[in-house]
Amino acid sequence: MRAQLTVTPARLPDVLLTVAVVRPVFLWGAPGIGKSSLVREFAAGLGLECVSLLGTQLAPEDLIGVPQIVDGRSRFCPPEPIARDEPYCLFLDELNAAAPDVQKAFYSLILDRRIGSYELPAGSVVIGAGNRATDQALARPMASALVNRLVHIHLRAAAGDWLAWAAGHGIHPWVIEYLTQRPDHLWSPPPKTEEPFSTPRSWHMLSDLLHSAGVPADDETVALLAYATPTPVRSART
Repeated sequence: MRAQLTVTPARLPDVLLTVAVVRPVFLWGAPGIGKSSLVREFAAGLGLECVSLLGTQLAPEDLIGVPQIVDGRSRFCPPEPIARDEPYCLFLDELNAAAPDVQKAFYSLILDRRIGSYELPAGSVVIGAGNRATDQALARPMASALVNRLVHIHLRAAAGDWLAWAAGHGIHPWVIEYLTQRPDHLWSPPPKTEEPFSTPRSWHMLSDLLHSAGVPADDETVALLAYATPTPVRSART
């Protein structure tokens, strides 16, 4: 999926407020830029519980449910995480990494908001998310029938947004200082080899490690932690 236009994390809640309340949304973006966290925060802002289903860990029967005989007829009983009486946010994480038969099982839930005889309560929202094939991440082709059932929004990392968030969430001052001076280092494309790379998530990880190391942390320890989380060539302290 090629991005024609992208949105920043700061703008995403307003976009979702316009779109997700009337149509199912698919949020595209690179690994580690905060897609899942932003969806959970959006749901909380609406006062909705966020129920997450991970596409890579599902089988079709996990959505369709199991058959039960009622009055001599069989009907499928939807699974407990989905079958709720109150409106909620159904978050389909890594949807495009799910097997084709699992993606197909989502068709009616996404478009018709229904599985079997169960219908999502009024006021519920459905949001999917996933990485792109170009991100060197697990991503399967999405069938055209599924693509056409979703409104597609592309998220990009934005240093200003992340630094504003970091200031109020206990991110280590060394990380904030570094990215304030080098905002272009917040995110780097995933490498084609198995190496750490810079994302908002990896910088958050580095912050946690620096807090754990305590003060003062020796240069060797800091260098070890820095080379183990963001893109190594960019993260060493000088």
